[in-house]
Amino acid sequence: MQIAQHRKAKKVQQALGPDFTVLEFDQPTASAAQAATAIGCTVAQIAKSLVFADTTGAPVLVIASGASRVDEVKVGEILGSPIHRADADFVKNATGFSIGGVPPVGHNTRLAVVLDQALREFDEIWAAGGTSTSVFRLTPGQLTELTGGAFADVALA
Repeated sequence: MQIAQHRKAKKVQQALGPDFTVLEFDQPTASAAQAATAIGCTVAQIAKSLVFADTTGAPVLVIASGASRVDEVKVGEILGSPIHRADADFVKNATGFSIGGVPPVGHNTRLAVVLDQALREFDEIWAAGGTSTSVFRLTPGQLTELTGGAFADVALA
């Protein structure tokens, strides 16, 4: 583990500011399970950033617990517009990051943001830091402040 060196991770570090530290690992952190193993936390403490598109083609970011599966119908009802999972090109164009490393901040465009209420159960959570090997630690409160998102029930029952 080391302080961020990759240009994408440094971009996230710059967006976050000095109160956070983006860390890079020698092992992959692209999936919630991989990140939890590298960090030594539970899968549920991983704040995975998932990008969807609404019916107008606008990007939607759902930051979900690594233990949750997102219910697209619930999120669509929250936003007032149906959503669908975006493909890799859409994700890269909207955020500037590849799937497996999408952080909650530092995106190319403004995204609507919805947060999984399951993340509020933890004192600390971990989010992707811009690459498939980088992460940073934060609290659920900090996640709200950074993203402007609101917590809601987004998980499949």
